[in-house]
Amino acid sequence: MQISSVAVFCGSRFGSRPEYAAQARALGGALGHAGIRLVYGGGHVGLMGTVADAALAAGGAVTGIIPAFLHSREIMHEGVTDLTVTEGMHDRKARMFALSDAFVVMPGGLGTFDETIEIMTWRQLRQHDEPIYIVNIAGWADSLLAMIEGCIADGFAAPAVRDLFAVVPDVPALMAALEALPAQAGARDTVATL
Repeated sequence: MQISSVAVFCGSRFGSRPEYAAQARALGGALGHAGIRLVYGGGHVGLMGTVADAALAAGGAVTGIIPAFLHSREIMHEGVTDLTVTEGMHDRKARMFALSDAFVVMPGGLGTFDETIEIMTWRQLRQHDEPIYIVNIAGWADSLLAMIEGCIADGFAAPAVRDLFAVVPDVPALMAALEALPAQAGARDTVATL
């Protein structure tokens, strides 16, 4: 596999369906077994904690990045391989971006949507060309995808924005997509300015 690290955006809650936590566990385990470092928001609660715990249990490396003000709210995960405390959300996202070869969006709420739209925007603006995958477990991302389609229909986005990301139904499909990626030609040069 050419990918060495993956940023995962997901909820600090479990959501209303058991499939969400099951797929978070599957993702953490799959990344750990594949030797792919998990880069995530540093929390020990919800799907965030589930994917981190599963990666660690599978022998994987986990980098958590959490803003100081979320230390108690998201219950900082003290058991990860590396833990960075940032000053704020912007620092957190820039650090996650700098450390990741690909981006994976799992079920989540407003914070997950924020991270997803920002990383898509950065790709649209050619700040990176790393792949972005939305894992549409049980159709949870249908409303997000409909919003993007609405932007295209209303003339606020070009149809080409559909090429900024790929949608997969579950973790096995995600891992197959990651395995199929070609070797990346060199590292990003733009991250130092973010």
